[in-house]
Parts: sequence; structure tokens; C-alpha cells
Amino acid sequence: MIIHFVTKESSYQASLYFYTFPLPIIILIVLILSIFIKKRKYHLILVGILLIVWLGRSFRIHIAEDIKETDLEVVFWNASHDRDFEEAFNVNEGIPDVLVLVEHGEFIVKEFQQKYPDYNFYRSIRGVSIFSRTPLKIINETISKYKSNFINFETQGINFYVFDVSASMDVPREWELGFVNALIQETNNTVILGDFNVPYESKYFDAIKTNFNHAFSEKGNGLRETWFWNIPLLSLDHIWVSKDLKVLKTEKIATFKSDHSMVKTYVRK
Repeated sequence: MIIHFVTKESSYQASLYFYTFPLPIIILIVLILSIFIKKRKYHLILVGILLIVWLGRSFRIHIAEDIKETDLEVVFWNASHDRDFEEAFNVNEGIPDVLVLVEHGEFIVKEFQQKYPDYNFYRSIRGVSIFSRTPLKIINETISKYKSNFINFETQGINFYVFDVSASMDVPREWELGFVNALIQETNNTVILGDFNVPYESKYFDAIKTNFNHAFSEKGNGLRETWFWNIPLLSLDHIWVSKDLKVLKTEKIATFKSDHSMVKTYVRK
């Protein structure tokens, strides 16, 4: 608990414990330990306090605003190496304006283009793919030394940054989130989305939080955590929206087709 609440990501070793033991896991451990202790009253009180802290941090209730045809539906999904756009459309229960997949399965772009001739698809060789209802422009695409992927593109008059941060425990998140922050040059009319492999509470999001609103925290309902297999352990998947744009509604879509939940938000310019 000292690492979770005090030291957090103060060192590489501390960060490993911080990511491995999120608050739901700590609550479960304290609860299990209480079974083997005669005077379990204080353990149960501690469980109650930690549960309140966790829900206070993570649980959100918002009233969604009316969505207009001119508003932008943006979806992000870590597809767990097995899924493609078709399954993403099914999980989303519709075709959004913009959809980004990372760690997706094998598919042939030409086949999707033939099936959806009025729409636009882009597939990166690094496992990041983009769908857009309107023409999209790829501005920049790169990879970090430790295999974090990045694509910057434009569509619907909005600038998008996509990140798929390396999940390797051998690579300090400080390095890879430094890679992320260095690439974010635009802070207006911009949406950032991806699997960052660090939770919302990470100090490495401080720079992003200065100029962007977290879509789920702003207009989501329920628990913020997107991983693992619909068990709310860590919020690894995020959509951030620049403060000059308006977040109207955000959903976390639970699915067993991936160990990551899908995240969807509606944005108004």
C-alpha cells in the first residue's frame, strides 16, 4: 500500500509493484488475509476504506448529451491479435466515424475496401490499423527503440495521435511514455487514443492531463478500468480529447473477444 499511495513510480522497481498490484488486487489480498486472522474487524474496515477510495477514483456517472449527425464517433480497441474491422464493427454494434485497432489479427485491406468502397482503411505493418468514413491523411508513423508504435493522422478536420505502448516489463514505462509525450506536438483540435500500458493514475500522464480531457472521466459511466477480460483491474486503454473539443458521451464496451474492453467516445468540434 505504501508503494501504491506514496512511492508509486518513483523508481523502476517501485513502478513494477505499482502496476502489478492495482487497488482492486490490494483489496482482494487484504480480504483474503482477513480470513486467516481472528481479529478481522480492522482488516474489513480497511477493505471498506480502500473500496471507497477505488470507487471514488474510478467510478463515474454522467448524463450523456444528445448526439447530432455532425458529431464524431471515435472508437479504440486492442483486438488481442485475433480480430479485425468486421468484428470491431460487430462489438461496437455499428460503423463509427473513426475506428483504430491495435494488435489486431490478419486481414487483407483490399477485401475490406471492396466490401466498403465508400470508406477508407489504412493498415500499418506494425499492427496498427485505421478506419475512417471520410478520407484520412497519414502524417507520421514511427516506432520507438523498444517497439512502441505511433501514427499521426488527420480526418474529419481533426488531428489524431495513436499509440500502442510496449508491454514489456523489461522496458521502463518512463522511457516509453517519454516517447509518447515527445511526439505530441498539437494540443488543440486533437484526439489521442491508444493502449498506453499505464493506468490513469500514472504520473507519466501529467503532461497530457494539462491540455487534454480524459474522455471516460469526462463523460463515461461505470468503472474506468479496461483490462483484464472484463475484470476491472487497470485502465490501460485511453482516449484523450483536447480541451477545445467537447466530449459528449463515452462508453466502455465489455467483450470476451479480447482481454481489453473497447472504448468509444463522441466528440463535437
